[in-house]
Amino acid sequence: MMWPKLVLLWSDVAVLLLVVALGFVAWRVRGDAQRRRDWLKVFRQPAALCSAVVLGVFLLVAVADSLHFRRALPTAGGNAVAYATRVESGLDVVLDPLVRGREVTYSAPLASRAFAKATVGTERVYPRLLHGGAHLVDDTTERTGDVLVRALGGLVAGAVAAGAFALAVGWLAMGRAGFGRARRGETAVPWGTALLTVTVLGALVGAVVSLAPHYHVLGTDRTGNDVLYQALKSVRTAFVIGTLSTLATLPLAVGLGIVAGYFRGWVDEAVQYLYTVLSSIPNVLLIAACVLMMQVFLDTHPELFETGAERADLRLFLLCVILGLTGWAGLCRLVRAETLKLRELEYVQAATAFGVGPWRIMARHVFPNVVHLVVISTVLDFSALVLYEAVLSYVGVGVDPTMNSFGGMINLARSEMSRDPVVWWSFAAAFGFMVSLVLVANLFADGVRDAFDPRARVFRARRPVSAKEAGG
Repeated sequence: MMWPKLVLLWSDVAVLLLVVALGFVAWRVRGDAQRRRDWLKVFRQPAALCSAVVLGVFLLVAVADSLHFRRALPTAGGNAVAYATRVESGLDVVLDPLVRGREVTYSAPLASRAFAKATVGTERVYPRLLHGGAHLVDDTTERTGDVLVRALGGLVAGAVAAGAFALAVGWLAMGRAGFGRARRGETAVPWGTALLTVTVLGALVGAVVSLAPHYHVLGTDRTGNDVLYQALKSVRTAFVIGTLSTLATLPLAVGLGIVAGYFRGWVDEAVQYLYTVLSSIPNVLLIAACVLMMQVFLDTHPELFETGAERADLRLFLLCVILGLTGWAGLCRLVRAETLKLRELEYVQAATAFGVGPWRIMARHVFPNVVHLVVISTVLDFSALVLYEAVLSYVGVGVDPTMNSFGGMINLARSEMSRDPVVWWSFAAAFGFMVSLVLVANLFADGVRDAFDPRARVFRARRPVSAKEAGG
């Protein structure tokens, strides 16, 4: 048996490091009572809890699409092993039926015939699709019933499987006593809402899994590729841009903000001048200029990449860096203002009086007290950057055209929306997935802001929480 060759792209490393970092943060929060109480305030809100569950599903899709490899090709005896030029991912393996079910051109969602007429013999008819509804003997009479039966069966099976899985995980995690309290609604976190969310998601996934091997659930594009496959592949691109670009802003924003607020004087003026100038330049023009210079470098150094996927991934990674380097001004202003306030407080003045150095004071006393601003800004900027990618791809300076992204799908749908009859499903799929991702990110960000911002007064506990529940 010939093993595939693992391919580790730049963005793969970033996504995997992000997962490890999230696990580390969760472990630290679990061992710290104060941090655990803060995060319990987030998950005590049903909207934030449901959003976290949906974001977790999107993250699973992104991680599965970040495990890349190249298949080994059959070789004759004695020859060295060669590998395919196409880079695949774990998600491609799961969605293999969608990849193989390629049609000739457009087909509507759940259709069994092509969207446009073709000449068959001497007649102009809507020809049968190669894969969509190919198992039907008479598609005109059997398709509707077959779709309904498969969809309902998938809904029920998916809901039952997801609900049973969630109950089993809850039982193992909380034990019999904790599971009983959660079932009676006596816990601080509304686990019943989380169970309902998991069940609904399971039902939707079950229906899609039941239909996808036999139909194109969201139709096909101009070249006959499945739109559902493209939308799921775009999730990783959105996640990478949203997270990496946000993280790329942190070193500059936090470092310069704390230094400017603590030292004041000419340091403060220099930092203010820097981010004021940066804010005065139109973001799209600045990013477009940086992307075009980056494109010249990639075009003149083709020897650096073995496959087109590596080239496209490096462009995505550098785009995240550019977005981060051009978008740190807003958070820097917030951190500077908070540091100006913190440096006047008694405990900082006492540390200064005892001779503690400024860098140690900034690291031990100032930085921990501006972390809540960083957390709030990070989750709020995530959704904005996902939308920003769509705008950049629409104007042609976003991700590589060979890489699936919501912005690329919307850009290609421009001509489809102006033709007659309208091909609406590519645009609707990209729009629906992108809005879903941004909406749950915004709801989760609202929960984080209400829990961590000491000035927020919109959070209301559902009921008084006992000391035991507040501790975990």
